[in-house]
Amino acid sequence: MTGAILGSFGLAFLLGWPVVLAIMVPAIVYILVSGFPIELIGQRMAYALDSFPLVAVPVFIFVGNLMNNAGITERIFTFANTLVGRAPGGLAQVNIFSSLIFSGMSGAALADVGGLGRIEVKAMAARGFRRDFAGAVTVSSAVVGPIFPPSIPLIIYGSVTSVSIIQLLLAGIIPALICVAFLMITVAVLGRWHHYPRADRWPRMSEIWRDFWPAFPALMTPVLLVAGMLMGFFTPTEAASVTVVYVLVISAFFYRTLTVEHLVHAAIETVKSTSAILIIVSAAAIFGWILTVEQIPQMMARELLSLSTDPLMLLLIANVILLIVGMFLDSTTATLLVIPIIAGPLHMAGVDPVHLGIVAIFNLMLGLLTPPMGLALFLISDIANVPMKAILKQLLPFYIPLFATLALLTLVPEISLWLPKMMR
Repeated sequence: MTGAILGSFGLAFLLGWPVVLAIMVPAIVYILVSGFPIELIGQRMAYALDSFPLVAVPVFIFVGNLMNNAGITERIFTFANTLVGRAPGGLAQVNIFSSLIFSGMSGAALADVGGLGRIEVKAMAARGFRRDFAGAVTVSSAVVGPIFPPSIPLIIYGSVTSVSIIQLLLAGIIPALICVAFLMITVAVLGRWHHYPRADRWPRMSEIWRDFWPAFPALMTPVLLVAGMLMGFFTPTEAASVTVVYVLVISAFFYRTLTVEHLVHAAIETVKSTSAILIIVSAAAIFGWILTVEQIPQMMARELLSLSTDPLMLLLIANVILLIVGMFLDSTTATLLVIPIIAGPLHMAGVDPVHLGIVAIFNLMLGLLTPPMGLALFLISDIANVPMKAILKQLLPFYIPLFATLALLTLVPEISLWLPKMMR
């Protein structure tokens, strides 16, 4: 029965079924054939969504949509352009730096690509950059979003594994900064090699201040979130609501760009995105329950521990598994289906659950940049209006800093764990 369920899921996926149907149909057949009451389907789906941490997911998505509609993303890009536009690589550096800033408010890679991507690709093309190169820089830098707080994937990971979400969010700060540094070094090398255009001179302090002040309220968002959570003023879930209120206030009174149309449009886009995520969460809950009934996690734990009991070796094996999974499943589905299976044996072997969370989520984010299920590739291909093949060719140099970051995070746990330990 277990083989039939997993085989049906794999076959449905290969046939091009939507992920939800590929999960749900075999699960429903299993429940009916095994004689379980059909009411169990609704109960498991409702139970999966009855989670306080998951409330943060739609709220943070709403934050990202609000900022896009209120024009905050444009102010972020303008400030980043003033600050680092003179660096080798010019607007490519601005692209990466903007992604770091925006990630502190959106918490999702696709929100970064969709929110800043159009602005970045248009500006880079106007300055003489190839559109496929602009798209490659945009998607590679968007990987930072899901590991820098607030991070929707880390929130989902914490809710699935019962790991402290605050610890996970803190653990993502240094890895995100390292990834940005590696990407900016890569762009600097490419910029000098290909003589990419850049600003004529470094900005004066007056110019930095001129563009910093309009972006300042937006820049304070991640500071507000992290400080509030560390001081115990609110939980990560409550932080999402605090962020919404904060963005509404600065949009209405500081930027004065908030309108009823913006609110309605942001709400509609949020409902669409949230529905796509949470229906997968509920479907995966049924599938995960079946795996538990069939004792798949226990079997996988025995198999992994039979290969090795060394924590580093098991983490390397998990990386290979996640890299393969990330090529075929979106990060949410992979987190819900695969992480619960591999987390147990790795925890038993001594791998810190917070460290595993950062490595796993960063690993799965690379799946956004790898075919055949690279969602970020599809999105940026549409935004930049260039074939995906052309973007993949331009992405090749950026795989080096991204995989170097993954290797560093895997081999040096303290990169992820130092800040959470300091804040305990």
